[in-house]
Amino acid sequence: MLNNGKFFFPPPKDGSDFKELFKRLAAAGAGRPLGSDGFPAGPWTPELLAAAISEIDSNRIGVDLRTVQLWFQDNDKGISTANIRWLARIFGCDDAAATSEWQMELSAAQARLTAKRREGKREAGSAPFEGRDLAPAPIEIDGLEPAAGLVQFAHAADGKIRPTGLAMRSEALFSGASPLNLPAAVFAGATALGFLSYVTGIHSANAERMDGIVKQVGFLWAPNWTLVFLVLLPLFLAFTTDLLVFWKSEGRFTVGASGDQVESRNGWARIVVSSTFTYWAVFLVCIVFAGVIQWVEVCLLPLMKGGGDYAIDWGKIAIVRPDVISVPEAVIFTGLAYSYMAICFYIFFVGLILLYTIAHDFSTITKKLKLRPEGHQLCEINEIAFKSMCAIFRCTALGILVAICMKGQSSYLSSAGRNIAVWLMSDMSSALHGGISPNVATGYRMPTHYSSLLIVVSTSIVFLFACVRLELNTRFRKTLWIMSMVVALLIASYLLIDAFRGFSILLALSVLSALYGLFNPGFGTWRARGFGAKINVS
Repeated sequence: MLNNGKFFFPPPKDGSDFKELFKRLAAAGAGRPLGSDGFPAGPWTPELLAAAISEIDSNRIGVDLRTVQLWFQDNDKGISTANIRWLARIFGCDDAAATSEWQMELSAAQARLTAKRREGKREAGSAPFEGRDLAPAPIEIDGLEPAAGLVQFAHAADGKIRPTGLAMRSEALFSGASPLNLPAAVFAGATALGFLSYVTGIHSANAERMDGIVKQVGFLWAPNWTLVFLVLLPLFLAFTTDLLVFWKSEGRFTVGASGDQVESRNGWARIVVSSTFTYWAVFLVCIVFAGVIQWVEVCLLPLMKGGGDYAIDWGKIAIVRPDVISVPEAVIFTGLAYSYMAICFYIFFVGLILLYTIAHDFSTITKKLKLRPEGHQLCEINEIAFKSMCAIFRCTALGILVAICMKGQSSYLSSAGRNIAVWLMSDMSSALHGGISPNVATGYRMPTHYSSLLIVVSTSIVFLFACVRLELNTRFRKTLWIMSMVVALLIASYLLIDAFRGFSILLALSVLSALYGLFNPGFGTWRARGFGAKINVS
């Protein structure tokens, strides 16, 4: 039958559930326009159906391709009430009466599917315990993916399933809810500390050292507390979240993980849980040592006893400038700041663990299945590998830039520069035009040098591991070499901070190259047009 120039099927009303009904209609191409020869244009595909629903004028949100793919798969996933409306528009060929009939038919079919699913659960619940799968099935809502995988879940009193365990909860910070939440939370915390520093008066303050040099030690002048937590770390978390969501929802299943998408997510969850010891080790180091112990040693004891072997900064300015901030106020502010810092760096290292896990998972799947795909599938796998490599490169560059900010601030505090900007400009000028170098040797202890080195080593290991395990083909080797050169330049500039006159020139070149790589990680050598599309390499 024809209706508005489209192939129309009347509702069969034969008692089929949604899966049975949808399978027949999709195969018949119900609701598709006729071809140029006057015959049906063929069956629906997930891509065609998702595009048709999204093109409906009154549908401002559209529909996610993954949601439509679930309709086509042989599973128990049904359809939401909102999407019944749009699917009825498609099958009803935009005819008001036909759409109303199809809406009632689809709603009844969905109700039958729900009843069948509940009956199956009752039968499964009455089965003997032995021989049953101990891992509970994940609960999904049409169009929404679960916040985490299958392994290690606990049933709450409201019947919902919650992730338990440090590893799964940490992973859920990146993959759950909106990808903007985690970067926004870090940004908001840094903004709150900035406001508190302004209220307490330490946002911009000068302090005179024992050698008579007056230095700017204000909180807002410290790049390891402003630039890191306002810009670099939120970007790192955004790139990591984007890659993780892509890998869980599309990449892992496309590369060749066994089973359907649900089983693919469950397999990922098992991999995350297997690294629980790593998450706990990082948690203890970041919270206990980098947070509590470092705050006590670097801030609390000098504030309580006075003096110390550490350079005066915003955290210890109360020792020499009690008119700016009192010791009790400094203790409270530094306690809040270091607690925030410890939590943020735990999240940072969790991101590195997840990046490492993605690269390892990619390698394990391809080697285990011994994939030798050809044609379009090979192009998709290569694109996934390159997309992952670009995200890991961005995160590596941002991690080393974080370490550069930390070491740069620490080196500035021991120098003769009035503020960090003048210090860098004076070093550059002394190398280009001659003059006195602002770098002087002091006896101050600088624990930030050690913690920043740990960040550089960790991010570099993840990058090198990804370079080896993702196995980019020859078309992408040129880009990979450029990425490696930029990372090497960043590491060199970090190691040589304050090591010789003119180090700031090398530092500027490395930072500029890293910034370009953040905007264009392919460095102009590739062009991709969507997932699964052909990649042109020049």
